Amino acid sequence: MPKFLIAPSLLSANFAKLGAEAEAVLAAGADLLHLDVMDNHYVPNLTVGPLVCKALREFGITAPIDVHLMVKPVDALIVEFAKAGATYISIHPEASEHVDRSLELIKQNGCKAGIVLNPATGLDCLTYILDKVDFILVMSVNPGFGGQNFLPSALQKIRDLSYLLQQRNANVRIAVDGGIKIDNIGEVAAAGATTFIAGSAIFNQPDYAKVITEMRTELNRIKHG
Repeated sequence: MPKFLIAPSLLSANFAKLGAEAEAVLAAGADLLHLDVMDNHYVPNLTVGPLVCKALREFGITAPIDVHLMVKPVDALIVEFAKAGATYISIHPEASEHVDRSLELIKQNGCKAGIVLNPATGLDCLTYILDKVDFILVMSVNPGFGGQNFLPSALQKIRDLSYLLQQRNANVRIAVDGGIKIDNIGEVAAAGATTFIAGSAIFNQPDYAKVITEMRTELNRIKHG
């Protein structure tokens, strides 16, 4: 597994040809696919359900699918997305009455578990659950819509989180979602992030491979020094 992972967010793809879009972006060099699930309740937007994840698998997508659940309640959809072929499932602590139990449910259903930190969510919620998570997703925008600008305050949170994980000797990835572009991905990586979720920065461009290659060039600068 490469040190840095690029995960295009399908929220910004052309849904009329979603399978082909997923294939194209993977062929362009993406490592995994990110699927934003919004319920018009926990967040002010409505997107997709388990059937879309299942359809991507039936279309022939074998790459990891990272399902970000912006829904409340969350437990029933954890099970449904696991059945539909999700590889990673992340949840918001504010959306579960029993976060430890929800994370365990993700693992019981064969998926990697993640916790999501909104812009105003502190690191204190991680104190007793770090042993249950495989990755932590830092939201660098407020959840609910694609195409937003990166919130600069996220950089310090990523640095603080990276330090916390080092102190706890925790083998946990830091993912970042929101406003990731060629011109800031290096700075985000330098802060400690290892997985980068980008939607409009990739799908709004005519050449997916060109964007992903330029992102990797920026990341390689961090990796090599």
